[in-house]
Amino acid sequence: MNHAETITNAINSSLGVIEQDREREIISRRFGLSGHKETLEQIGEMLSITRERVRQLEKAILIRLRIAAGDNKIAELGVAEKLIIRNLTETGRVARTSDLAKKIFTGEPTASQRAQLNFLATISSALTAINENDRYFNAVGIAEYGDDRSIRHKVDQVVSVIKNNKTPLTIDALDVKLNYEHPSHIEAIARVSKLLSTLGGLWGLSKWPTVNPRNIRDKIFVVLEDKKEPMHFAEIAKAIKSSDFKRKDVTIQAIHNELIKDHRFVLIGRGIYALDNWGFEKGTVSDIIAKVLQKATGPMDREEVVKQVLKSRKVKETTILLNLQNKALFTRVGKSSYKIAE
Repeated sequence: MNHAETITNAINSSLGVIEQDREREIISRRFGLSGHKETLEQIGEMLSITRERVRQLEKAILIRLRIAAGDNKIAELGVAEKLIIRNLTETGRVARTSDLAKKIFTGEPTASQRAQLNFLATISSALTAINENDRYFNAVGIAEYGDDRSIRHKVDQVVSVIKNNKTPLTIDALDVKLNYEHPSHIEAIARVSKLLSTLGGLWGLSKWPTVNPRNIRDKIFVVLEDKKEPMHFAEIAKAIKSSDFKRKDVTIQAIHNELIKDHRFVLIGRGIYALDNWGFEKGTVSDIIAKVLQKATGPMDREEVVKQVLKSRKVKETTILLNLQNKALFTRVGKSSYKIAE
């Protein structure tokens, strides 16, 4: 028996416990077992009953199903529970339903397959179902390790630690700050939160561009921050296209345009850009030479000028030396020293 058949048999056995067709229809439509989850209003209109009556019936049916599951009266449920728990054990005891479905079903799971897992977790005493809202994704956990309230609390705790840290953290760094048996448990819990995102092994708040870049500028920043050294705009484009970003089909011209517009990026050579927080200053080579000489206590040797300028610009030494010949800006003192022209 394949995994999909195991889950389907458990669903059919569960629905078989419900005696009335109308009640089976309500549960199937509310959970989206056929692929489309419907609201109380939609079901009420179809059955010609009020929204409140649908809610009451749903609650009563689920109570009966949980009792039947607890009394082992749903024949195929136990086999499905073992399958789900085995997969959850491998993924940190809790998993986003979409992730769990990918492990259990072959290929990309359908909406109805994800709904089936949510339904089984809802009625099973061995499993915990976490319903989706603005803060959490649909998820399934092993009941032995926590009910929905305790799992949500754990998710909130991880979010709080990251938020208070103010910068993204690796799972190992989170493991130091939290008390869990294994780092995989922390990662599993973090994946349930809609407030968190991950990129390149780092976890942070979804609103932080370093882990959830939303536009080209943010992606450029992440690439440079990861590289930790200046890059040509063509290299940046290549890095974005080979990255894990959600949308990475961008043109070299678009990247170049954004590099020019954003104050965070500093042109330090022919098409080569760095981050301004690395200490690079904006301006032409002559501007940088002038700043170097202004900081000096007296005339500066030509070789020292070149050395200092190269800290801020990736240009050829001859380019710096040619700029030093601008007599309107710089005056040679002696054989090889320079100062600002008066």
